[in-house]
Amino acid sequence: MPLTHRKDLGLLALRLGTGGVLLAHGSQKLFGWFGGGGIEGTARAMEHMGFTPGR
Repeated sequence: MPLTHRKDLGLLALRLGTGGVLLAHGSQKLFGWFGGGGIEGTARAMEHMGFTPGR
């Protein structure tokens, strides 16, 4: 396998891994999947940190 193909496969694997992590993190915040608090839990956490909701 040429070096360029290996490099492309490596970059694809990194992109898929990063995308999976970001998808899981966003799903926790928005939907409450994977043990997250959902939108209500995220809003409470943000208020606890001192952020106010937008108008």
